[in-house]
Amino acid sequence: MAADAPRSEAHLPLGFSTSTTFPYFAQWTKLYGGTFTFALGNEQLLYVADTKLVKEINLSKTLDLGKPSYLQKDRGPLLGKGLITSNGAVWFHQRKTIAPQLFMDKVKGNLNIMVESASNLVSSWLGLIELGSGSGCADIRVDDYIRSFTSTVISKMMFGSHHSKAVELFPKCRALMKNLQTPTILKGIPFFRYLPTKENRDVWRLEREIHASLIDIVKENPEAASDKMAQIIMESAKTGELGPSTLDQYIVDNCKDVYLAGFEVTAVATLWGLVLLASNPEWQARLRAEIFEVCGGHVPDTNMLGKMKLLKMVIQEVLRLYPGVAFVSRQTLKDVKLGDILVPKGVNIWIWIPALHQDPELWGSDAEKFNPERFANGISGACKSPNAYIPFGVGTRMCPGQNLAITEMKILFTIILSHFSLSISPNYLHSPRLNLLLEPEYGVNLIIRKI
Repeated sequence: MAADAPRSEAHLPLGFSTSTTFPYFAQWTKLYGGTFTFALGNEQLLYVADTKLVKEINLSKTLDLGKPSYLQKDRGPLLGKGLITSNGAVWFHQRKTIAPQLFMDKVKGNLNIMVESASNLVSSWLGLIELGSGSGCADIRVDDYIRSFTSTVISKMMFGSHHSKAVELFPKCRALMKNLQTPTILKGIPFFRYLPTKENRDVWRLEREIHASLIDIVKENPEAASDKMAQIIMESAKTGELGPSTLDQYIVDNCKDVYLAGFEVTAVATLWGLVLLASNPEWQARLRAEIFEVCGGHVPDTNMLGKMKLLKMVIQEVLRLYPGVAFVSRQTLKDVKLGDILVPKGVNIWIWIPALHQDPELWGSDAEKFNPERFANGISGACKSPNAYIPFGVGTRMCPGQNLAITEMKILFTIILSHFSLSISPNYLHSPRLNLLLEPEYGVNLIIRKI
């Protein structure tokens, strides 16, 4: 994983080395170019870091380019057979059910939830500052506060009046993710997931507890929250293709997939955004000035958010340097033609996103540096190919929650910077680590100063 950096704001790396995180990808790319094959155990993989092939995958509409089977096997207790891992008619039914609940009109309708949750975060930080030494600032480990914000937002959107019970699932979901955090396919032992090790017994227990809790929440007083995502998922289970899943399993797996993606992926991206803003006081100041100019001290609304060009540029650059999900993964369910390449059935395709996002040939010599100005003229003006920027994936399986994630980041950055200035704490250790997500290995400590 990435080497530790000095605990100094002045020397803090703004990105991370893709060659250090996965050195063999960098070595093989030098030898074989941006497209090559390799194997992990019995799994055959096609590595892709070529924008022409990414474009072919992006344009492909076939359902025969699905998600790898190992996700349901090795990540089954976490992801199940929900939207993230399913294929074919089952996936199409899930996507048709869930994606409309994350369209921009739905996101705008929940803006008040985001503002309220962000305001609660601000109140918590102000309380910690008041308890401090009287210097008007505090050294705060911000991780749990950010995750509390994102988990509250997605819980209210999914479960309505029962959201508090869903928030209580947060530590169990985090524990389950920790137990399944290896980033690659196999742990090296055949059928390891079936062995009754302590780790596996913990995974099975957490899976059962999360399943039981979600079923209780969804089926308790459904009339009170008939317009919430969980109830819509439950109704869709009665009318569409479930594949091998039971009705309850279909409900739990899809609720779990949306919930996990909604609170964890967005939280990790936001944490990296705060690190980058704290490391770049000039951009922090520019963004704060724009916020004050557009919002004028008022609570941000959708119209205000749309006017803040610098805010959009900053978020685009955060997601370029630190995409929460570092791999786009696909599997050919039948032989699939991608451009001039015929990919046989059963081959897994991996797009290592940081390699595309930090390629100097595509982004310029400052590709590893934080420079939101590159997006002043949009994605097409920032790099040589729009297919080199894929923080939410590609093609028909692009993340349906991208509008929600970006809006949450806009709200949180706007409200935080309206109240505080940020700088890197001496207790922060910069060590990006790829587990299931690309996250800060030791958490994020910031000096939060009231303004």
